Amino acid sequence: MKETLKPGLRYQHKFIVPESKTVPALYPESDEFLAMPEVFATGFLVGFLEWSCIKAINPHIEWPVEQTVGTHIDISHLAATPTGFEVTATVELLEVDGRRLVFGVEAHDGVDLISKGRHERFIIHKEKFDAKLHEKRKLA
Repeated sequence: MKETLKPGLRYQHKFIVPESKTVPALYPESDEFLAMPEVFATGFLVGFLEWSCIKAINPHIEWPVEQTVGTHIDISHLAATPTGFEVTATVELLEVDGRRLVFGVEAHDGVDLISKGRHERFIIHKEKFDAKLHEKRKLA
């Protein structure tokens, strides 16, 4: 973790919604999802907000030795976004508590505010994290 990792960091990330990020694409094994409208899926929206937070802080950690994992998300999904629309996420680092990071997040599709909330991430040491996963796999 670098000294520059401080509350107040802001980042904007843009993404054009393709068909592969719609509700039917979320779980193609599900007849229920396949029958739903082709709009930006909440599950992919969550991933997009996580991606935006990752991009915001990677210059402020020892990437790729240090990485972050999502530990909590509390967002609203306020409006549907059709394919082809550009979505912009705006994230702000609100709190640094040791290795725990808290972000304010929101996303807009050029017409509507589509999401607003908070997201927490935790800084991990990639090698140690992978070693723990290896040990866990042995238990299965």
